[in-house]
Amino acid sequence: MNDLDEACRKAGLTWIYRDGAGRMQEAPEDSRRAVLAALGHGNRDAALPEDLRHATSLVIAAGAPKDWGPGSWVITTEDGGEIRGEGPLPPLPMGYHRIAHNGWTVHLLAAPPAIPAPPRRWGLTVPLFALWEGAQAGMGTYRQLGTLAEGIARHGAAFLGINPIHAGFPTDPGNYSPYAPSHRRRLNTLHIDTGQPLPETGPLIDYARTIRAQRAALEEAYANHRPDPAFEEWRGEGGHALEEFATHQALSEVHGGYWGSWPAPYQNPKSAQVQTFARERWQRVRFHAWAQWMAERQLSDSQARARAAGMPFGLYLDIAVGTHPHGAETWAERRNFAQGVSLGAPPDLLGPSGQRWGLAPLRPDVLRATGYAAFAQTLRQQLRFCGLLRIDHILGLERSFWLPDGLPGLYVTMPRDELLAVLRIEATRAGAHVIGEDLGTIPDGLRAALSDSGVMGCRVAMFERHWDTDGRFLTPDEYTPAALASWSTHDLPTWEGWRQQRDIDWRVQLGEVEDESAARAARTADVTAFDAVAGGTTLDCMHRFVARTASSLVAVQGEDLAGAVEQCNLPGTMFEHPNWRRRLPLPLSGLISAPSLEQTGVLMTEAGRNG
Repeated sequence: MNDLDEACRKAGLTWIYRDGAGRMQEAPEDSRRAVLAALGHGNRDAALPEDLRHATSLVIAAGAPKDWGPGSWVITTEDGGEIRGEGPLPPLPMGYHRIAHNGWTVHLLAAPPAIPAPPRRWGLTVPLFALWEGAQAGMGTYRQLGTLAEGIARHGAAFLGINPIHAGFPTDPGNYSPYAPSHRRRLNTLHIDTGQPLPETGPLIDYARTIRAQRAALEEAYANHRPDPAFEEWRGEGGHALEEFATHQALSEVHGGYWGSWPAPYQNPKSAQVQTFARERWQRVRFHAWAQWMAERQLSDSQARARAAGMPFGLYLDIAVGTHPHGAETWAERRNFAQGVSLGAPPDLLGPSGQRWGLAPLRPDVLRATGYAAFAQTLRQQLRFCGLLRIDHILGLERSFWLPDGLPGLYVTMPRDELLAVLRIEATRAGAHVIGEDLGTIPDGLRAALSDSGVMGCRVAMFERHWDTDGRFLTPDEYTPAALASWSTHDLPTWEGWRQQRDIDWRVQLGEVEDESAARAARTADVTAFDAVAGGTTLDCMHRFVARTASSLVAVQGEDLAGAVEQCNLPGTMFEHPNWRRRLPLPLSGLISAPSLEQTGVLMTEAGRNG
């Protein structure tokens, strides 16, 4: 083993791996050196700050004593209390504590053993932006979530799932993917209901027109709002982190959405120039704080309406796997993220050409040295508004695929057990359940670790087959109990689109299908095979099939109930396909009154999923 191999091994890099297509890959030396540099090896700019070099984290069982080494120690509990002693540690309550020992700070993650399993239920998932009523204008709103939740609750639905609603880039109408956010702890203000009409743009959202109109409506609402002590109290509770975000948004109005292209003094949130800007533009900073308050109020109200309608979980929210490298989150928390690399995925069934997501990865060494504070805060913020939480690409808790700029990628090992401990703490505190999107190239042992922690997986019916034998589709009783089962996802074809081979049409158009005849013949055979196991060719047959699966939760897609053919997103594309722009074929009221929804509720009741 040479010096480079040894450095890679110590840093937890895996540069020789098998991709999702079963092919062996080996990242070149340039890729390995670039990833090492992003982790601070031989790179002074990325090296751990002095205050983090003698800090680490450790998972302990909440409420149980813990053996400890010799020497005296001092524990600072999460509530600020202090415990001094030596020898074994006393039982500590669930939460985050610190122990000072022999010159080191150890963050103690006192976690419960597992998140409790949910009851057998079903719900609906829908892209929030795709909702509309009356005119095909604007984007779906937070208030419409409450209306839809009340409508589907009458049929026994236990949850309503949506795409990520993190803060985006309102100054860049070309960057609207919900999975490439500016900040994952702030909300997308495009979904605020201002009560003002927005321009019609037809079946596809025109983000340039919509963003301009929504901003004007928000500005008018802000100008006309009456002083509210509740807003001032909320803003005070948000503290420095909220003010930094609002300042970033105000700066974006002047210098553009991406801080990497700002004048150098404004790239540092602590600079004197930034502080002066915030004082001089205090009204703009206040506007952006107010917009966040409005978004939180409307989202919280929709969750309350869902629960009041009888939904045991209410909203089912989604956390994106990463954040934009030059958005608000990385501007404020630069040291948490690796620079010069992007998250992505090697080639697999979802992305035949592999994927470079353009997202900044969290650094495992910084996470461990800071007690996973950033990860915990991101979870906590989402869990304020939901009873179910989806973790996008949860494979990243085991290992993340990093692609240096202009180079092939490789895997970086992540502190899985510690990340899962934080997830258990936050979900237990919120009384919520967690679903991990475990699709793609799955590391050995990950699904078992997730199951042990009470984190459910995803089981997508079109992929649930006996791949290691004859390729038969699984029967309902063969599904994993600790999972959410569905027909498809936002990255895959709808029920009708799959049957009509629309995804193959798109891939052929993009030049990604080597043998079109073989691909179409294979799909025809797949449709025939699934129809046989589902007992028919209709949407009801498919929904009856997923309703009968052994999985605890089942998600029905709003696109299928509305008769949509085209899928929401085509992985590996940006503008070649109208990703994140398609509205549902039916208005909100039409979806709520659709016979397909009523019939689905009946099927779920017959399968014992309505309580």
